[in-house]
This record gives sequence, C-alpha cells and structure tokens, in this order.
Amino acid sequence: MGRIRRLMSKRVVIGVLVAGLVAVGAGVVWFQPWKLWVDETVREALPAVTDSPATGAAARTLASGELISHEHATSGSVRILRLADGTRVLRLENLDTSNGPDLRVLVADAPVKKGTAGWRVFDDGAHVSLGKLKGNKGDQNYVLPAGLDLDRYTSVSIWCDRFDVSFGAAALSRA
Repeated sequence: MGRIRRLMSKRVVIGVLVAGLVAVGAGVVWFQPWKLWVDETVREALPAVTDSPATGAAARTLASGELISHEHATSGSVRILRLADGTRVLRLENLDTSNGPDLRVLVADAPVKKGTAGWRVFDDGAHVSLGKLKGNKGDQNYVLPAGLDLDRYTSVSIWCDRFDVSFGAAALSRA
C-alpha cells in the first residue's frame, strides 16, 4: 500500500510540474516580456510624391498633436499631412514609448484623457486601425484611408490590442 501511495504521489508531482511548465510557457508567449528590453527604432522619411505635376510641393499639415503617456511613458508628436498627390499620411515623429505585444496605431473619436481614465477608451467608439506599430521609437508614416473624416476622428492612440490598453495618445488639433 505504501508503495502505491509513493507511486501516485510521484505521478501527481510530475503532473503538477508539467502543468506548471506549460503555464509558464504560455505566459511567456502571451506577455512577450523580452520586448521590455528590446527597442525597435524606425527612421522613415516623409513620403515623396514622384508622379505628380506638383512634385516638390511641400506636404501640408492638416492636424497635429502631442502624445501623452497612458499605460507606458510615451512622448512624441503626431501630424496628419496632405501630400502633393492628395494622399493623407499620419506621421509619428520622435516617438518614444515602450515596446509591447501587438501594438497598433489607432485613429479614434474618443477624447484624450490624462491618467488611467484614458487607458481603455480608444476602442469603445468609432476607431480605425492603421496597422501594426512599426517601431516603438523614431519617425514613421501610416497612410490614412481615403474617406477618413478628420472632423470625426480626433485622436490617435498607440494601442496594445493584446491587452486593450493605450500606451499613449494625442488629441488632434486642426491646422
């Protein structure tokens, strides 16, 4: 009887250890903690229009704003530009935020609120994802959809889609 108990006890311990290893492995994949120490810097130039009769014309700023911190310390500026060919581009300049899993650039109709009140609001109302954040530092460009109404979409968020939280955001002021 004692031998059976020891054998069962060993199986339970091994089962618990295996389950624990699986849980830790899943947690590492889900949280991606190594991104806390890895920065991705992007230095994109302002897009140039080469096939337009207005080549050489400067891009016109339609709206701009300064990023504030939410879940993570975030700084930099946001500009929405109209290029000579009519294309509109959202440009992040001097972006500095934490890296994280599944970061996106969202334009939204949500007001930008300071502190924890602003962390989770950007996917509640109307919002459009411009795609994955290219890097957590530097300058980068995102083409806006042709029909995007800048009177409706008045904010930008660096959004963690995995945890539904804003790393930082900017209210857009029309130029």
